[in-house]
Amino acid sequence: MALPIRFTELVQLTNLDIAPTSISFNTCTLESDHYVCVRQKLNEQDKPQVIIVNLKNNNEVIKRAISADSAIMHFSREILALKAQGRTIQVFDLAAKSKLKSTIMNEDVVFWKWYNERSLGLVTDTSVYHWDVFDPTQSAPVKMFERNANLNGCQIINYRVNDDEQWMVIVGISQKEGRVAGTMQLYSRNRGISQPIEGHAAAFGTFHAEGNPAPYKLFTFAVRNAAGQGKLHVVEIDHNENNARWVKKAVDVYFPDEAVNDFPVAMQISKKYSIIYMITKYGFIHLYDLETATCIFMNRISSETIFITTPDSESAGIVGINRKGQVLSVSVDENTIIPYLLQNPANATLAVKLAARAGLPGADNLYQQQFETLFAQGNYSEAAEVAANSPRGFLRTPETINRFKSAPQQAGQLSVILQYFGKLLDKGKLNKYESVELIKPVLAQNRKNLLDKWMSEGKLESSEELGDIVRLHDLELALKIYRESNVPPKVVAALAETGRFEEILPYAREVGYQPDFTSLLQHIVRANPEKGAEFATQLANNEGGPLVDIDRVVDIFMSQNMVQQATAFLLDALKENRPEQGHLQTRLLEMNLLNAPQVADAILGNEMFSYYDKPRIARLCEQAGLLQRALENTDDPASIKRIIVQTDKLNPEWLQQYFGRMSVEQSLDSMDEMLKVNIRQNLAAVIQIATKFSDLLGPSRLIALFEKHRTAEGLYYYLGSIVNLSDDGEVVFKYLEAAVTMGQFQEVERICRENNHYNPERVKNFLIEARLAEQLPLIIVCDRFNFVKDLVNYLYRNQQYKSIEVYVQRVNPARTPAVVGALLALDCEESVIKNLLASVDPSAVPIDELVNEVETQNRLKILLPFLESTLAAGIQQPALYNALAKIYIDSNNNPEKFLKENDLYDTLIVGKYCEKRDPNLAYIAYRKGQNDIELINITNENSMFRAQARYLLERADPEVWGFVLGQNNTHRRSLIDQVIATAVPESSEPDKVSVAVKAFLDADLPAELIELLEKIILEPSPFSENSSLQNLLMLTAAKADKSRLMDYIQRLNEFNTEEIANMCIQQGLYEEALEIYVKTNDHISAANVLVDHIVSIDRAQEYAEKVDLPEVWSKVAKAELDGLRVSDAIESYIKAQDPSNYNEVIETATHAGKDEDLVKYLKMARKTMREPAIDTALAFCYARLDQLAELEDFLRSANVADVEASGDKAYEEGYHQAAKIFFTSVSNWAKLATTLVHLGEYQNAVDCARRANSVKVWKQVNEACVAKKEFRLAQICGLNLIVHAEELQDLVKQYEREGYFEELISLLEAGLGLERAHMGMFTELGIALSKYHPDRVMEHLKLFWSRINIPKMIRACEEAHLWPELIFLYCHYDEWDNAALAMMERAADAWEHHSFKDIIVKVANLEIYYRALNHYLQEQPLLLTDLLQALTPRIDVNRVVRMFEKSDNIPIIKPFLLNVQGQNKRVVNNAIHDLLIEEEDYKTLKDSVENYDNYDAVELAQRLEKHDLVFFRQIAAQIYRKNKRWEKSIALSKQDKLFRDAIETAAISGKPEVVEDLLRYFVDIGSRECYVGMLYACYDLIPLHTVMEISWRHGLNDFTMPFMISYMSQQATTIEQLRKDNEERKAREASQQKTDDNTPIIGTRLMLTQGPATVAPQPTGYGHTNGITPQPTGFPRAF
Repeated sequence: MALPIRFTELVQLTNLDIAPTSISFNTCTLESDHYVCVRQKLNEQDKPQVIIVNLKNNNEVIKRAISADSAIMHFSREILALKAQGRTIQVFDLAAKSKLKSTIMNEDVVFWKWYNERSLGLVTDTSVYHWDVFDPTQSAPVKMFERNANLNGCQIINYRVNDDEQWMVIVGISQKEGRVAGTMQLYSRNRGISQPIEGHAAAFGTFHAEGNPAPYKLFTFAVRNAAGQGKLHVVEIDHNENNARWVKKAVDVYFPDEAVNDFPVAMQISKKYSIIYMITKYGFIHLYDLETATCIFMNRISSETIFITTPDSESAGIVGINRKGQVLSVSVDENTIIPYLLQNPANATLAVKLAARAGLPGADNLYQQQFETLFAQGNYSEAAEVAANSPRGFLRTPETINRFKSAPQQAGQLSVILQYFGKLLDKGKLNKYESVELIKPVLAQNRKNLLDKWMSEGKLESSEELGDIVRLHDLELALKIYRESNVPPKVVAALAETGRFEEILPYAREVGYQPDFTSLLQHIVRANPEKGAEFATQLANNEGGPLVDIDRVVDIFMSQNMVQQATAFLLDALKENRPEQGHLQTRLLEMNLLNAPQVADAILGNEMFSYYDKPRIARLCEQAGLLQRALENTDDPASIKRIIVQTDKLNPEWLQQYFGRMSVEQSLDSMDEMLKVNIRQNLAAVIQIATKFSDLLGPSRLIALFEKHRTAEGLYYYLGSIVNLSDDGEVVFKYLEAAVTMGQFQEVERICRENNHYNPERVKNFLIEARLAEQLPLIIVCDRFNFVKDLVNYLYRNQQYKSIEVYVQRVNPARTPAVVGALLALDCEESVIKNLLASVDPSAVPIDELVNEVETQNRLKILLPFLESTLAAGIQQPALYNALAKIYIDSNNNPEKFLKENDLYDTLIVGKYCEKRDPNLAYIAYRKGQNDIELINITNENSMFRAQARYLLERADPEVWGFVLGQNNTHRRSLIDQVIATAVPESSEPDKVSVAVKAFLDADLPAELIELLEKIILEPSPFSENSSLQNLLMLTAAKADKSRLMDYIQRLNEFNTEEIANMCIQQGLYEEALEIYVKTNDHISAANVLVDHIVSIDRAQEYAEKVDLPEVWSKVAKAELDGLRVSDAIESYIKAQDPSNYNEVIETATHAGKDEDLVKYLKMARKTMREPAIDTALAFCYARLDQLAELEDFLRSANVADVEASGDKAYEEGYHQAAKIFFTSVSNWAKLATTLVHLGEYQNAVDCARRANSVKVWKQVNEACVAKKEFRLAQICGLNLIVHAEELQDLVKQYEREGYFEELISLLEAGLGLERAHMGMFTELGIALSKYHPDRVMEHLKLFWSRINIPKMIRACEEAHLWPELIFLYCHYDEWDNAALAMMERAADAWEHHSFKDIIVKVANLEIYYRALNHYLQEQPLLLTDLLQALTPRIDVNRVVRMFEKSDNIPIIKPFLLNVQGQNKRVVNNAIHDLLIEEEDYKTLKDSVENYDNYDAVELAQRLEKHDLVFFRQIAAQIYRKNKRWEKSIALSKQDKLFRDAIETAAISGKPEVVEDLLRYFVDIGSRECYVGMLYACYDLIPLHTVMEISWRHGLNDFTMPFMISYMSQQATTIEQLRKDNEERKAREASQQKTDDNTPIIGTRLMLTQGPATVAPQPTGYGHTNGITPQPTGFPRAF
């Protein structure tokens, strides 16, 4: 009997690159049957990942680099909740790439899960919280209740909440008395109390029992107690008083005897079937009925623990994951569960209830029998109950209704049918047959209130028939029914009838129904024009395109003369402005131009349309007086000119815009026409247009237009608007001409002054020729463009002196120099010029230009009165004083005084003026202005070096000094002599002398500098005691003449000794530096020089003894120490009583082995210092000197020595006895243990190692014991090491390196029993066995393969050539590919056929299949077919066939080919055909070509037709026939005299010509039997005349007569039938015509629910419909 469950593997997680170590309760979560969420981190180097497997989308894998403690996916949405560091919780929407919420808890969350679609349940060590992730007002989790103390120490494995969130349960497990105990806390939110319960798994559910108004709320839990007994409990929570009391259920749960430690781990309740699914730790599944707690089924579904489960929403089953990574689905098998239950008579009642409850097949016969029995007994009430509860309602049929209707009514009771309906209503919703049958009598009794009640409760199933019945009583309710039952025609009819036109189109779009909208609109327009317009707009604006013909809609509106509605409709329908709507746009504008021009004007003004007939609309606009619209819509030049001259009727602004759309030529022609027709009326408009479009039309053409019509006014106003913006000189000039003509002289003056674009030469000549009364414009032009000379010539020659005065006085006084120059060029009298200058404001005249102008003509003196008056006026311009200086110099009027006392002239200009006249005057000017270069040049040229030297010292400018002292100055020596001999001795200013000295220094003139400094320092002078100069003298001497330095040190006393001493040291003058320090009693520095620079320790020691200072002794001691004179250094330090350099002394003395001297030093140091380094060094000195007694005394006394460091050092240097003393004093057992090893005290070393309990110590002691071959002690150490995986490898290498293989194996075997035994130990033992005891490897692998690092063991087996063991490992590591390859490569040692078959079907690399086939072909050809049979579903059959064809081994695989021929592959078929032809097996070949058609038919037929056997040629003919090569097939059949085949081929061909050809062939060969056979086989294909011809010509009338009789009989029958059909058709057409004539146009056909027929009123005439008759809509006239 089939199992009652379906069991499937949804996915294997390890096949999705998920490591087995990541598949556990802590790393893998399954919140629903949608997503598996895994946290994975393969090793420390890899980044952690969260892997999401979408079980509903082809097992799609999503990987995210996320570091978190836990990750859980939402039930059905791509929402991921993450927990980090135990307290931080974040929720992300992966689809929207956004964070939904985040929070930080106050305590660690030990368990969490989604308990519904919106909320998370969070369990901490003390409390339980709920958090609605989608509620924006809930920012943090809300505490629900406190955890009970009974859960302390438990691992929380589940948390459940019931549907109304009033009950919660926490489930935990813990180790107790050698078993896993289950503990639960059940909490009631309403009561606020908790109850501790012993249990391992729990769930909440509901159950609706028959006869109870409300479902029961149930709590189920399972437990296995300390006695090993299992129980399942089903109890009620929140009892509803309207329900009967629930009887608590408690049933035993069976656990197999071998499953001593098994217990429930998960529980789910199927809402669909009301079945409890329970999973145990050992992979058993239990199914229980929720109502009775009856066990339905139990079996084992997994050998591995299923650690997490969730309900399966699709199958109403359960989904779980086991430790191997299998995602398993278990659900009820609807087809087998009822028969399964019925096997046990005790479960018959349960089977019936379950079938009824879940609608399952299998119990139909029982229900049918029960129903028939009750009905036959007259027990109609119970029969009705059985029918109502029948599974899937299979008894609720029209036949059952009719049986109840026909049943006799019992007196005093309701009718049987009403009792039946009452049962059905109590059960739930009625089907459509039941609904119709119930409503008919109810409405007949006018009890519509019951109908409303049942409809509101959802008790009735809507249908068209029900709607038709209800329509007669309630149209709105009928509309609702029509909607629910999806009857679009009647829904639309009802909407129209109720006047809800706006709902029609949305409904039709929603259901995809399209009625006759045109006819429908016609009706609506006549009934309600406004609604009609709205409806028409909806139809036209449909998203998928208009649902009506717009032209037809317009016809409908216009037929009723509804211009306004038609306009509104068209405006909306044509808003997209498409080209194909042009005629409609024209029609819209036409109707409004004829009926409402203002509307047409508005439409055109909005520019809504572009594709109407513009010429026609333009004519209509002109006729309607809409001139602007006419112009907008016409391109005809004549029409434009005719209309546009009427500017008084056109808006000026619009007219300008209109010209903006015209071409240039058209615009100019129109403007010309406007001026020609009425210049007075149109001139202003033309000027405005010309102004606005000046750039487009071109000023030159517009100027020509105005000049053509001789309108200076138009030209003036037009050019006046553009002249300020134009850069065209012609425009400006024409404007000036027009302005002069118009007498606008002020505008002429303005343009001349402000415009920059006219041709000044042309304008100047025009103004001169115009001879204006006012010369100001001419003056302005000449002034602006530097025509001053021409202006003066013109005015002077025309004796307009006043204008000249006006020019220089009022227009531009700055032009006075040019005017004066022009007048001088015209030989004007000096008095006139002087008078002119006297009349000009001096402050406005540029003096320098005036001077230059006059000076060029050698008339400078003429300016003296003007210059003196200017000076008197208080003007102080340099040019004024320059001019006066030049005049005084030329006239020799005391110039030296003027040059020295005046500060306002330009010294460069005046000095340059004086150079050739008097160099001394030039020197005065240059010196006054500090014109350095010019002064140096003039003094060099005139050998004035003394004056130059004085000036340089006075100037004190380093740059100037640098210039004159440069190598390029050929006069440098002469200048230096004057500086040293005259300038410096004369000076008393130190700063200036310092600048000079620095200049010599910068110029790198040390000899000259020394000469200068000796002059001012060694000789009496104000600078003799100057310390800076003394320093400089010494510095210079150190660089240039070192021999003088010692003399300077002895003679001078004011220099900076520190600076000079340092300089001497830097220059290598150590004796000079020593002399300076000795002279200044700086003993420390003197000692430093002796030690560091002179490097004479002996002299330094003598100096120290001489001065006897501690500081000096310390310096000497340091030098002696650096020179490795350790004893002397220590003695010097003792003399200095200086222990400060103890670190270096200790280090150096230690390296030098001066321990005894060092002890003295250290004792001295301990008198003043308490430093760990000192005490440590002293202790170690005792150790090195083997003064162990002193060492022990020292350690017992007060000290700050680093004893452990001393011990380490003593240990490293081999002083093990001293090290023992050190380590003993600080109780360092770890280091003491290793020390004792070196002292040979092994047992004590092991005891110390045990007390130290350090891996490092164990390792060191172990190494020592191994080296000394103390293997017993070594094993003790080794057992403490191998439990640490990181130490194991080194330990193994150590034993192997020494060759102690047996001891290594013994150690590892001893370690396997340890509590902390780990994978590495089992692995290393396996590797060791593979090397040294290969015969024991397989046994080890079989026992411990699950605890071995298989990849590592695989490598070891490969190296040891242990092939069976290697294959065993590959199989247990799911490395099927490698297992198969290894078995093939090492077939001699490891091949076994059945194992290979089991392995090969599991490989992932398909290429291995084909390698296996080749292998078998070479090694085991007899087993090849068996292998192929196993691989058939997986291999590429085509490739296999080609492979064996290539090797010419096709016969070997014949059984395989026949087995896969059902796939109908061409390669297979061809191979089989070749094989069968070779074997001459024509029967099998015939079956093959008939059943499988994927082969090259023509090629095969061509091969077969040449075959020697007739059977093969017959097959060729059949192939030709099958491929419609009739002639070829028939020819082959005729060749072999297979006439029956030929006749069949001809008949099948259906071609008269083929048939006739074969028929004549049979006549020709005299085969009369075949002739007759042809007549009957090809009866329909042979023309009668052909048969008659052949029969007559060949005397075959007797053979032909049966054919003729049959043919004539059939012909007569056909003619008679045609006659009858024709008469019936005419009768039907006449009847139809009569019906159509009597049927109203507005009405409906075949509508049975309209009530009694009435005569519809006749429609009005259709005078305005353009001859189109309205079509019927299918709607009644009720509206």
